[in-house]
Amino acid sequence: MHRDVADARAGTDGVVRGTARTEAMADGGVAWVEEGTLTMSGQSFPATRRLILRAADDAVDVEFADGRPFFRLDPVDDAWSANHGCGADTYTVTGRFVGPDCFEETWHAVGPAKDYRLTTTYRRQGEPNA
Repeated sequence: MHRDVADARAGTDGVVRGTARTEAMADGGVAWVEEGTLTMSGQSFPATRRLILRAADDAVDVEFADGRPFFRLDPVDDAWSANHGCGADTYTVTGRFVGPDCFEETWHAVGPAKDYRLTTTYRRQGEPNA
């Protein structure tokens, strides 16, 4: 995965490079796990994210790792969009499938203390050598 980070309020840009993978869960859900490194303002930091995906009719309910609802991914014509409110902040996601092995997703977070955009490209890679 490759994620561009643009923080308009702080006036800084960064990048996350890493991997994303899925893990089957005992309750039938699927964990989406991201691990990488955020490089911003000349410094590098570990970057991780874990979400839970659950089938819901023709959509996917996305939850935070602790089970709280996040958003519903409901693709239409190979694209999707959703919103998530968090206090005074609003998070909007748009995404699209670019091909069978690639999709892109853009998050825009705005609120009293934030204004940033995360643009991520996920590209499937071959199976690692055993």
